[in-house]
Amino acid sequence: MNGPVEKPRGEVTAEEEGRLLVRVRLPLPASARPRLLLQLRPKKGKPEETGRYAELEPAGQGQWRAVLEAAPALEEGRWDAYVVGAPGEERTPLLPGLRDLRALVSGGGDGRAAPVAVRIPYATKDGRLAVRAWWRAMHAEAGRIVLAGDSMTVAARLFGARLGEGAAVLLNRRGQESAVRQIALRAEGGQDFSFTVDYGDLVAEAGGPGAGEAPVFWDVYVRPATGAPRIRVARLLDDIADRKAVFVYPAVMLGGVSARAYYTVDNDLSVEVAPRRGR
Repeated sequence: MNGPVEKPRGEVTAEEEGRLLVRVRLPLPASARPRLLLQLRPKKGKPEETGRYAELEPAGQGQWRAVLEAAPALEEGRWDAYVVGAPGEERTPLLPGLRDLRALVSGGGDGRAAPVAVRIPYATKDGRLAVRAWWRAMHAEAGRIVLAGDSMTVAARLFGARLGEGAAVLLNRRGQESAVRQIALRAEGGQDFSFTVDYGDLVAEAGGPGAGEAPVFWDVYVRPATGAPRIRVARLLDDIADRKAVFVYPAVMLGGVSARAYYTVDNDLSVEVAPRRGR
């Protein structure tokens, strides 16, 4: 009796300029015409849109190969990978194989032009292959974060905009567009800048120690110049698709309140101010 059919597995090599090389083992004749499908995962309540297809070409010994060029860029979001045979056939999810992401590790900040387009292959929680994509016309890349006492200092680099008169960092209290705290930034030359966030100021802004039972979140932006649109500060330029559970910063205790920097599910930088648990 034949055993279960092995599901196809995708091996991916990421290149600095954004190309993805995908290799899939498929038990198909060389005359077949399978395709690789990247399908953007729809937001809750939204219909699925047309995905991005790439031809899979025979590469010998049961292997097939597809090249996803850097252009056009993928829309920001999570793209699930499938293999599709003849038109009308069901798509088959790709399992994750070896992912060579060495070209992404250095970040590619030097010489990178805007808009910033990022693609990071990763394994989903349910064991499938997917690609996390970002596309930002303007971007502020968070670098090293140094914690000292009741504050954090962040080094960052700006893409798609230049620092000018009136440049500042803005902390926006989530859910309250009018609640914005402005922080001075230090220009470090070229596209680079840094800033320091005093956690004590955020605690006081939230009503002081012990105020309220729900956490307060502050999202970090930079305004390059007076009147310029604000730009979200995030960490996108490396090989980590989901940073939130990987980069975990310690909390600072200020009376009955804790404050900590963290990355959101979109790898954006934020600060959480929350009542101490277990009091």
